[in-house]
Amino acid sequence: MGERWSAEQVAALAPDASSAAAGRSLAAPSTWSGLGACAGAAEHPAAVWGLCRGSGKNPYQTVVDVSGPAYRCSCPSRKFPCKHALGLLLLWSAGSVPDAAGPADFAAEWLRGRVERAAKAQEPAARAAGPVDAEAAARRAERREDRVRGGLVELGRWLEDQVRGGLAGAERAGYAPFEQTAARLVDAQAPGLAAWVRALPGVVASGPGWPARLLEEYALMHLLVRAHENLDALPGPLAATVRRRVGYPVSRESVLAGPAVRDRWTVLGLRDDVDDRLVSRRVWLRGSRTGQDALVLSFAAPGAVLDASLVPGTSVEADVHLYPDAAPLRALVGPGAGAPGPADPVAAGSLAEGLAAVGAALAADPWTTSWPLVLAGVVVDRRADGTWWLVDGTGALPLAPAAGQPWALLARSGGSPLPLLAEWTPRGVVPVAPLPALLPAAAAGSGALPDPVGAAR
Repeated sequence: MGERWSAEQVAALAPDASSAAAGRSLAAPSTWSGLGACAGAAEHPAAVWGLCRGSGKNPYQTVVDVSGPAYRCSCPSRKFPCKHALGLLLLWSAGSVPDAAGPADFAAEWLRGRVERAAKAQEPAARAAGPVDAEAAARRAERREDRVRGGLVELGRWLEDQVRGGLAGAERAGYAPFEQTAARLVDAQAPGLAAWVRALPGVVASGPGWPARLLEEYALMHLLVRAHENLDALPGPLAATVRRRVGYPVSRESVLAGPAVRDRWTVLGLRDDVDDRLVSRRVWLRGSRTGQDALVLSFAAPGAVLDASLVPGTSVEADVHLYPDAAPLRALVGPGAGAPGPADPVAAGSLAEGLAAVGAALAADPWTTSWPLVLAGVVVDRRADGTWWLVDGTGALPLAPAAGQPWALLARSGGSPLPLLAEWTPRGVVPVAPLPALLPAAAAGSGALPDPVGAAR
């Protein structure tokens, strides 16, 4: 039924370390019965299934749609995937699940339902929404732009007041002035800028050197305000960037209706970020033929299921649609993606080449706050002042405070150069995932990284 996943790819799906350990304990054929796996067909996707013996009288019915991936298990666990799904996938990856002509009865019904729901989801949204009143939509858009313009004029005055009054006042004032300004921007329908303003107290509290960092934020906001004033005169990609940073909505449908980059996309790594109200998943991709980088974001409420269709350590043939931007990175995977297979080699580079790619992105979009670095081999180094750095023969970059203490990364490398996916940020580098399996020496070649802006033109 096609390529089986590796144990490392299965482990990357685990929601936490305890689930991964529990899954490994269940990866024994003696625990299972009714095991099977089949390739995809018109009436069902490619799948793996089995019955796992538990503490109750009836075994747990476990099914995995490996084209998703998606999971169903009759156990009461609230984790996705649960330990039974992880154990089943580990058995499959080890070759202990026999191929079958079709799914077992308990698996077939759920798999058919997935096919039916996917077919309904692909129906044109316009059919359900009915005809669009273009004139009314244009009036609504014009009213919104008027409100945004007014809100940005007020923000420009506020920024001037902050600089004129001196930055020291920000430390004494606390959160209130920032929250009041952010609330006015929400009323002006500029949510992107409102979120930015709400993050400024964190800059004030960021330790020594905060006045310089706060002034940088003010300067970038001022630049965005001025760019919005001249929106009609900007090149199309830069105008799209300005609108996105301000907070104009970009619908999923409009992105998917735009041009696609067809490639075999290697899933380099993922990271989940959690706050009080939302869990976000960031998945980094790189096209094997184009060298294009892409970042796929998904969101869920705490405890809800995040999109797990992109598995680190695999490659998938797919159409990827980039959001309109001067430095395109965020993307959506279009419908009709192929089944995941082994990871393809991707080109990696040095720190100097990675910084050149970051520089190209900043030249196109001066508000860029993160960019992927696919590094051929870096050493984790601790300086005398206690700070941590990534080092290679071309330079060094400090780890961002958000990266924490990289002991696990240091243990993985053993002090030797390690291929690494990292995220550049203005405050330093955040390691995402070591990539020894994805970047064999032959794949690195000259180490040149593609132009992140030119590659999408």
